Amino acid sequence: MNFSKEAVSDRIHPAATMYARECQDGKLSRREFLTRTTALGVASVTAYGLLGLAAPEAVAQETPVMGGTLRMQMIIKAQRDPRTWDWSEHANAVRGWLEYLVEYQRDGSLKPVLMESWEASDDATTYTLNIRQGVKWNNGDDFTAADVAHNIAAWCDTSVEGNSMATRMGALVEDGQLREGGVEVVDDYTLRLNLATADIALIVSMADYPAVMMHPSFEGDDVVANPIGTGPYRPVSYEPGIGCVVERNTDHTWWNEGNGAYLDRIEFVDLGTDPAAWVAAAEAGEIDLNYQAQGDIIDIFDAIGYPRSEAVTASTITVRFNQDSEPYDNLAVRRALQKAVNNAVVLELGYSDLGTVAENHHVCPIHPEYAELPPLVVDPAAAAAEIAEAGFADYEFELISVDEPWQAETCDAVAAQIRDAGINIKRTILPGATFWNDWTKYPFSATEWNMRPLGVQILNLAYKTGVPWNEAAFANEEFDTLLDQANGIADADARREVMHRLEEIMQEEGVLIQPYWRSIFRNVAENVHGAEMHPTFVVDYVHYWKS
Repeated sequence: MNFSKEAVSDRIHPAATMYARECQDGKLSRREFLTRTTALGVASVTAYGLLGLAAPEAVAQETPVMGGTLRMQMIIKAQRDPRTWDWSEHANAVRGWLEYLVEYQRDGSLKPVLMESWEASDDATTYTLNIRQGVKWNNGDDFTAADVAHNIAAWCDTSVEGNSMATRMGALVEDGQLREGGVEVVDDYTLRLNLATADIALIVSMADYPAVMMHPSFEGDDVVANPIGTGPYRPVSYEPGIGCVVERNTDHTWWNEGNGAYLDRIEFVDLGTDPAAWVAAAEAGEIDLNYQAQGDIIDIFDAIGYPRSEAVTASTITVRFNQDSEPYDNLAVRRALQKAVNNAVVLELGYSDLGTVAENHHVCPIHPEYAELPPLVVDPAAAAAEIAEAGFADYEFELISVDEPWQAETCDAVAAQIRDAGINIKRTILPGATFWNDWTKYPFSATEWNMRPLGVQILNLAYKTGVPWNEAAFANEEFDTLLDQANGIADADARREVMHRLEEIMQEEGVLIQPYWRSIFRNVAENVHGAEMHPTFVVDYVHYWKS
């Protein structure tokens, strides 16, 4: 991705050179290095330079061709307030006119978009945001620091039901709102954020899909009906369950003119959850790429001329127990059900071995602060004995999943192992329209979770006491205290020491069965460029093009 006004900060955070040495010594992967350094405000060009490498955008690439229509298979969901988005598809359809302050790249770096640059204090309690000048909303208004301040205040409003951005902005929230003095508008293009506690994930969280910049006039839930944004496209139609069409906005001069918006038109086609329908559409020439593919479908698309693109990720599926529901409020029951399941078997049967085995604590080996723990104990006989001892020998457990094939097959494999252990269990598979209405409330069910670049991000979103996405209803004072501590430790090696205990607590408390980390795939026609699978499912069609 290229930007016409790319800024490179003269300041290199003190930790950046240390990280560079660790990367060169083999102690850090390049992805870890880039995520750590760019999150602290070091420009990606500078970060690559610390390794003696040229940034990808500095390498000569094929010149994009202007024009054409791209057709993509993707589920189209009913729109609502972006702060309450809980699916990437909500954001992907509207990325043509709604932009972000910063974006997470496939190589692990953070790229400024509506910010030119940012700087973090050494203790990660003060951030200075330098807003990109010359940007206009498509209604003609200037985009300024005041607009960013408005959005941050909206993110911090916990009175909005389902507002997960308030969790991400926790160090700026006080009494359910933006804390007094939390945001200073220094001038028209400079903001200073004053956090109550250190948060090394703040800027990375601004790249998550609910963090779009909304015009101050936005009210309500429909980002399509009044599509004021800063990007180069505009909506033509949007029908949940049917499709979405966007076209280049010829009435708006985009701030990044010449570095994207190559396509004339993008058509998203909702073909449901049956992969056979996706293949049929591809064979008929009705789509140019799929959103994501799993299992045998990947090979089928390969064979018909849509080669795969792979991303190794921290995306996963969590088979979790809701601790507000009986009998899952019983620790012995949770631990016993975990003990009946071999995660490696679930990976093989549920996801065709296209990933790596997970460890029931939702922190991935590719997260910078991951701590290795002893292998999990799998003992079906002991599991059955412990269920009986807890008084549930005759109880029929129920595992609920959505009807998407890979998720259903994963849960089938989990249930089969529990059944093989001599524990009664039934499977219930619900259509998406039913399942997602109550996804946080089922007693025992499975949920797909996207990757977040840092382990602390996912723990903050999913397991901190009382946060909107805490579907396990997990509440543990020691866990919360240690997580707050980890949020303020910039050095990942030091943070790993705290993470070790956080992971242990997750396992000890039997929070979930987390079988595997997913490699994710997209199949793309050979004449489509720039559409490789993104580790966080971003569909950045502003930078796609067709030859």
